[in-house]
Amino acid sequence: MARRAAVREVGRWGFGPMTDASCAVALVVAELAANAACHGRVRGRNFHLRLEFDASSGRVRVEVSDALLVGPPLDPGLPPDGRESGRGLFLVDVVALRWGWTPRKPIGKTVWAEVAVGRPDRA
Repeated sequence: MARRAAVREVGRWGFGPMTDASCAVALVVAELAANAACHGRVRGRNFHLRLEFDASSGRVRVEVSDALLVGPPLDPGLPPDGRESGRGLFLVDVVALRWGWTPRKPIGKTVWAEVAVGRPDRA
């Protein structure tokens, strides 16, 4: 659902659903949302997604907030062969210009990533 919402929002900014921009933002959203749902859950609290497009820099900032204060590893290497998980942050690291996390008040953290998207297809 987070991925679909992201593609819809990026579409409102003028990027088609199958553009590199839309696909890159959707990938980052999907991976950060999956991490929040799997690792950042506290009973009774869900994650929060925020997207912001800066037309002057051609960047989308993706923010996913959850209720757990523990941050992700900041140097996500590729996991060993055969391991079924652990590739999400590696993909975010490859696709995003930069990413990180900050504590969120009153509880939890926000993991953010900036994705280069350029100019939209239409104004």
